[in-house]
Amino acid sequence: MGIISWIVLGLLAGIIAKFLMPGKDPGGCIVTPLIGIAGGLLGGWLGKVIFGVESIDGFFEISTWIAAIVGSLILLGLYRLVVRAKD
Repeated sequence: MGIISWIVLGLLAGIIAKFLMPGKDPGGCIVTPLIGIAGGLLGGWLGKVIFGVESIDGFFEISTWIAAIVGSLILLGLYRLVVRAKD
């Protein structure tokens, strides 16, 4: 996948993760896409390490989307813990 595909996938995965894990997050529309992009990378890496599969096959593959969304959910949860700990 190209860089534009990663950005689009990350934006959408971040929005879906935010929808699945609602709540008040500081950072708003800047942090959510960044979490989504990083979550896509994290999800792909975890799929390779844990399951030994190539989870980032293509933009329209369900495994790519699941990996990106799960990675985004993990990062969103960690982000909330870190921000909450600072308060």
